[in-house]
Amino acid sequence: MILNTDECQVVMIDFSAKSLQRLPQKNSLVGCAKELARISKILNVPVWGAEHASALNGPMQEEIRSCCQKVMPKLHFDACEEGLSEILRGSSKTTIQGNARSLPKHLQKKEILNERSTILIAGFETHISVLQTALGLIDLEFDVCLVIDACASVNALNHDAALDRLAGAGVEIVTLEMVACEWVSAQDHPSYAEIMKHWPL
Repeated sequence: MILNTDECQVVMIDFSAKSLQRLPQKNSLVGCAKELARISKILNVPVWGAEHASALNGPMQEEIRSCCQKVMPKLHFDACEEGLSEILRGSSKTTIQGNARSLPKHLQKKEILNERSTILIAGFETHISVLQTALGLIDLEFDVCLVIDACASVNALNHDAALDRLAGAGVEIVTLEMVACEWVSAQDHPSYAEIMKHWPL
């Protein structure tokens, strides 16, 4: 599957400034997440955020929060449990087939207006909220990609184990450079120079 800007959305998960202090490669992780958000903005790809238990963990890193169109608070590790899928799907309308009175609401076919069904995930920590949210989105029939250089866990073993589980569940593992080059598709793209001006990271 080649990534297409018209089909993609980005979700930034947690990135608590307080929690990130435990991560040795914090600057690299935040830099990649910010770059993903910058490229998304240039190419009109929506960026959303999910912030876990901010009263306990502290708020999302401001540099990342400011890149998100909306940041939803959550207490579940899986952001889908708190309404992320509704944000990603956007408005929906119900298409009624047959006699409306004969069909209960759960049997009425819903036509999803938002066709951006490929979700790119960046976040911290990979083996907890990132993993559970990605699996939740897979269960809801989204196509999910993990931007590996914009994800991390404090413990490398946990991060690697999460990657194995995610790949086994059908999540595509991609890098930031893969995403950028697939989104622009060719060097003659009108935004190519602007997107590549900070590279190599």
